[in-house]
Amino acid sequence: MQKKAWTRDRSESILLGGGTILVFLLLWQLIVMLSGADFATPAEVFIYIFQHIVEPIGPYSIIGHVGWSLSRVAVGYLLAAVSGIVIGLAMAQWDVTNAIISPIFNILRPIPPIGWAPLAILWFGVDEAAKYFIIFIGAFVPFTMNTYVGANRVDPKLVDAALMLGTNPGQLFRKITFPAIVPQIFAGAQVALTNAWMTVLGAEMLRSTEGAGWVILKGMEMANIAQIISGMLVIGLTGFAIATIMRELEKKLIRWNARGR
Repeated sequence: MQKKAWTRDRSESILLGGGTILVFLLLWQLIVMLSGADFATPAEVFIYIFQHIVEPIGPYSIIGHVGWSLSRVAVGYLLAAVSGIVIGLAMAQWDVTNAIISPIFNILRPIPPIGWAPLAILWFGVDEAAKYFIIFIGAFVPFTMNTYVGANRVDPKLVDAALMLGTNPGQLFRKITFPAIVPQIFAGAQVALTNAWMTVLGAEMLRSTEGAGWVILKGMEMANIAQIISGMLVIGLTGFAIATIMRELEKKLIRWNARGR
């Protein structure tokens, strides 16, 4: 019975969401047609996207540009995942490490990733490393914070009981600490992935010749509204797709941690 109710609720959500998008597109089409504004209609945008799935915009098709953006996100995101989890665990495990890192981390945390662009250019030039660094910054903070919070929420009574039974530090981490913080890490991974994908546009402003962000910037230079909106739409749809994949991956890997979705 619960499964049927869940299926019905999910179907209703999909229908309502699809209807809302359809109404929005119709209103957009009508407003542009009736007002005569110099603005792309939804039909023009979709035609532009389908046309440039094959035809290149600059050196690549739209799929090629998205592939470049995804590759940049993958590098920065993976570096942030490894370093953020390690540092978050170290801060939670050792008070000295926390005392050293926490003040610096809390000062730098509010700085938006794009605010690091001037330093990224000075340190790494305008090549790929600067883009990886900016994306890394966007993903690093959620990974570190969520790992740290998750490690601090491990039940101390459970840890004490395991130690009394003769559990060594390695077993304690593998059997108790890490499984307890995995849900929190996945929550941070979701935020980090969103941040990393949003940061692509800013990262690709650093003298890129490819990428979804570059498509938007080139469209702005050429005053091509259809290209600008196409780039924005592709970024939004791709971001939605990878976030959905991440949620499904979480459900399969840690089924014991249902977060109410």
